[in-house]
Amino acid sequence: MDSQKLLSIYFQRIVRSSSTRATTSITASVSSEVFVCYTEHMNTEIEVKFVNVDHDIIRGKLEEIGALLEQPMRLMRRVVIDTDFMKSKNAFLRVRDEGDKVTATYKQFDALSVDGAKEIEITVSDFQSTVDLLVAAGLPHTSFQESKRETWRLGEVEIVLDLWPWLDPYIEIEADSEDALKTMANQLGLDWNEAVFGDVMEAYKKQYPHLAEHDTVGDIPFVRFDDPLHDLFDPSSKSSKLIR
Repeated sequence: MDSQKLLSIYFQRIVRSSSTRATTSITASVSSEVFVCYTEHMNTEIEVKFVNVDHDIIRGKLEEIGALLEQPMRLMRRVVIDTDFMKSKNAFLRVRDEGDKVTATYKQFDALSVDGAKEIEITVSDFQSTVDLLVAAGLPHTSFQESKRETWRLGEVEIVLDLWPWLDPYIEIEADSEDALKTMANQLGLDWNEAVFGDVMEAYKKQYPHLAEHDTVGDIPFVRFDDPLHDLFDPSSKSSKLIR
């Protein structure tokens, strides 16, 4: 089953589960019968993050080892959707304008490990039309988010330099094996013992250790570079506790 058809079926299931209050019984039905099919067809991402890095130093090392700059730093925008069903799977649905293309992705984290990220991703023709389609189908987004990304490649290894609001610069490396990740990390002068696994919230939690397990930028309506620091990241703010 190809990704386009699989994600279409998944949308239908999520809409059904979000349109009724019987969430528990529907989730159980989906999980026991259909969800196995989804997980079998998901792509496994083998990736790692290194946080609080100097992007200029990383760029210099990438040039030294012969990596190619595929895309310069550009603004990206996304919306994030997470129903109760998706939250139960530590997952979310994302529509992202990447500058050169727009993607719709279901992403699930089975574990905070080098191969714990699973995803189904398709390319769509238009960002706003896809967002509008999901809203019409009963899947409104909970958060609009901005980030910036620069993409490099060396062979089959992709290295991205990421910037997010209220977060120190970090990088992400994606490859086809853990050994390839470790080799690249070593070439960039990074300590594997400081590797971070999971979504961007794991980077935020490193910088803001007061954050709780289920705190997420997905609960913040707007995550933008020009916005002031959100209360979630201020340990003295009452809002940082209420949002949990």
